[in-house]
Amino acid sequence: MARVLVIDDDTSLLRALRLGLESGGHEVVTANTGTQGLSQTALSSPDVVVLDLGLPDLDGLVVCERIRQWSVVPIIVLSATGSEDRKIAALNGGADDYVTKPFSMGELEARIRAVLRNRPIESEGETPGVIAVGTLQLDLVHHEVRRGGKRIELTAKEFGLLAFLARYAERTCTHQMILGAVWGPGYASEAQYVHAYVHRLRQKLNDEDGTLIETTPGVGYCLHTDVLDD
Repeated sequence: MARVLVIDDDTSLLRALRLGLESGGHEVVTANTGTQGLSQTALSSPDVVVLDLGLPDLDGLVVCERIRQWSVVPIIVLSATGSEDRKIAALNGGADDYVTKPFSMGELEARIRAVLRNRPIESEGETPGVIAVGTLQLDLVHHEVRRGGKRIELTAKEFGLLAFLARYAERTCTHQMILGAVWGPGYASEAQYVHAYVHRLRQKLNDEDGTLIETTPGVGYCLHTDVLDD
């Protein structure tokens, strides 16, 4: 069976889900905040994540998007609201399925089986939650960036852009690819957003000459392996 990570702040629901899923043969790991959920996703390597949207510290959509920055683990979202806008936002943010409360254990187990049948394969040898490109290191769980050991403060969007470029280091990423991954499918023609944020990244990374984040005119950007001068 599967290792299931359940992220929810409702202790009664956590207890019920643990009992129900374990009786079905699953191994269950739990977290009651978004921050704990991100850490457990990296540390426990679950086969599927069951994620409540109403968390006390982080919006569940933010947790979903952050997990997607480094992992392809299937995510089933739980929510007390069945609004179409919320569903669309969750699915666009990387969720594989959306379940509205209240739900039956039988329904949840069926949805877990369905996402497990369709799950992609994680890259072997990949360190969960960390991307290193030369001396540039990104901690995807805690949203921290260091260059040569020195911490660089980035906004969430700047971090998302740098993480995307780092995942495809030494390859040119087109404006459309970046916009779709970082801003969402509705921004495919807004290349000026990418230009503005790359400019900010270069300033913060001391890369004003564009040797680290190289521009491919009219196409996009390429992050090169970072080597700092002595």
